[in-house]
Amino acid sequence: MLVEKFITYVARQKNASYLQFSPPERPEVTKESGGSPTLLYVHIPFCEELCPYCSFNRVVFREDLARPYFEALRKEIVMYKELGYTFQGLYVGGGTPTVLIDELAATLELIKETYPVKEISVETNPNHLTEANLRILKESGVNRLSVGVQTFDNNLLRAIERYHKYGSGEEIAERIHAAQGIFQTLNIDMIFNFPQQTMEILEKDLATLVNLEVDQITYYPLMVSTSTETTMKRKLGVVDYNRGRSFYEKIIEALASQYRPSTAWCFSKTESPIDEYVVNYEEYAGIGSGSIGYLGGIAYANTFDIREYVAKINLGVMPIAGKKNFSLKERLRYDFLMKLFGMKLDLDSLAKRYGAQIYKHLWPEITFFRLVGGLNKRGNILHLTKKGQYYWVLMMREFFIGVNNFRDFCRAELQGKN
Repeated sequence: MLVEKFITYVARQKNASYLQFSPPERPEVTKESGGSPTLLYVHIPFCEELCPYCSFNRVVFREDLARPYFEALRKEIVMYKELGYTFQGLYVGGGTPTVLIDELAATLELIKETYPVKEISVETNPNHLTEANLRILKESGVNRLSVGVQTFDNNLLRAIERYHKYGSGEEIAERIHAAQGIFQTLNIDMIFNFPQQTMEILEKDLATLVNLEVDQITYYPLMVSTSTETTMKRKLGVVDYNRGRSFYEKIIEALASQYRPSTAWCFSKTESPIDEYVVNYEEYAGIGSGSIGYLGGIAYANTFDIREYVAKINLGVMPIAGKKNFSLKERLRYDFLMKLFGMKLDLDSLAKRYGAQIYKHLWPEITFFRLVGGLNKRGNILHLTKKGQYYWVLMMREFFIGVNNFRDFCRAELQGKN
């Protein structure tokens, strides 16, 4: 427990310093230099209703705002072609990307015409698993559909304000069963460590997933940003992070016979794309309002103001609101975190990529995690141990909480401006 608290504390402090974006001198994206696998991330910030625990950039859906937004998205997509980018993968997240299926289909068609994408992953919600939507997504070339479920427990669904939107756990399971086999990968997003979640609820959720025989399960720890803590406490109760390990161990135990870990919290039956595209793609462009990209060692964030985003795109201006130049050490630490989250890190490959002596920069991290039993070294490849898997869950949880706090800061700036 002491080691886990130390890891959490250090990760929180590091993220607070790393995730400091500044207004750019010029709202530009670096031109493609080649050599790195690059993904296109497209953000759709609209939801029919907003879940109380979610800190992603999202607003309540309005068609009169959403249609001009999709039109602007398609213009921004072409801007990256003009900068020389060639994307191998596509991830569409939200929000709810399928909120306007015709606009999404038109956007996917443009991307396929513009870039040689091989993997297309799209997020959706259970109420959008209709026969018509599934057909359109399949025809649009989607090979991985990720469905946000979180839990099948009816009382917990009511507590997190999803029951009235998506139906009972039984109804959600039926929709998932009907969607099986249509796509190369059907992923189900789940969350563990809700305040009202018991071990019994978790076990029943796991039994439902195993019985459904879904292709892939992503089991996130609850990640609450600073701004949502008060809302969470009022609606659900206080989040006890000390319970996380017992829940995680139960997940590992229940899924071990049928699934292998693709990341520390994603479990797959076969080789498949994953939600955490940062593992397999060294760089990614962020498209859309509030999206975050990482290109050429520079992290950047687009404006969170949807109307400002549309206006800038229509003027032919990149909608970048903030940038962060990562030093060599910060880039190496980022890769250390992300690659090992995907279960292993090839030190030779990392050294070749940066032309740097890895131990010179990362010896404290490597030494610490080997001493506490989190890493094994075979040849020049570091591997996560079972202990290490949970350590990386903690670090990635803190990383995404840090990103969520950054999003909160951007929203607060937007509210102050308005």
